[in-house]
Amino acid sequence: MTTNTLHITVESTTSFFEAAVEDVRRLETDEQVDDKYVLSLPDEEALDRVLSAKNLELVRTIATQEPDSVRELARLVDRDIKNVSTALNQLEALGLVELEEVGRSKKPTVWYDHVEIDIQIGPDEADDPDAVPV
Repeated sequence: MTTNTLHITVESTTSFFEAAVEDVRRLETDEQVDDKYVLSLPDEEALDRVLSAKNLELVRTIATQEPDSVRELARLVDRDIKNVSTALNQLEALGLVELEEVGRSKKPTVWYDHVEIDIQIGPDEADDPDAVPV
């Protein structure tokens, strides 16, 4: 069984762009680049909003129940359809869910079955050139 993993990182904008530039450099020299799906967030507050209990409930319900529409998902989680729709649109903008047009409705889907979170605890060397590695 193949596992599709979403990697979520909490990192500074500087670190994100340095990693992206390094990946581009590697591609230009035909070096191997990690084939990972990564969502980079700027801080823990953004992580808390993205992975709130209500959002996780939506993602888990989509993954396990495979609802055919936003309306069915709202019924499954016992929430107002407008609130579910708003949350799904935000999650779709981040690439965490996909909303597939099926007739007049949208079918929510997720492409991953596992989430890994990477949070740097020590100083971010990209933001602090005087930082001493731990």
